[in-house]
Amino acid sequence: MEKLEKVTFNPEGEEPVDFYVLEQTRIGGFNYILVSDSQEGDGEALILKDLSKDGEEESVFSVVSEEDELAAVAGVFEDMMDDIMFERD
Repeated sequence: MEKLEKVTFNPEGEEPVDFYVLEQTRIGGFNYILVSDSQEGDGEALILKDLSKDGEEESVFSVVSEEDELAAVAGVFEDMMDDIMFERD
């Protein structure tokens, strides 16, 4: 199994959280990353949208939660990765 890139997010006012980057894509001028809390097997996954401006040193990500955007981006990630299927709570 290939080693996944691990990224640490520092939510404002909260403890840092580590995620593993499963895939990334660019849609409509925005970068999106699919991250999981587990390096292998089933885990919680989030789709994050990069809101940082070109040239900024640190990336600013937001969890994609708007239904239409989430469905569209999740569909792209499902097409890119044969072994992934999203389940919503």
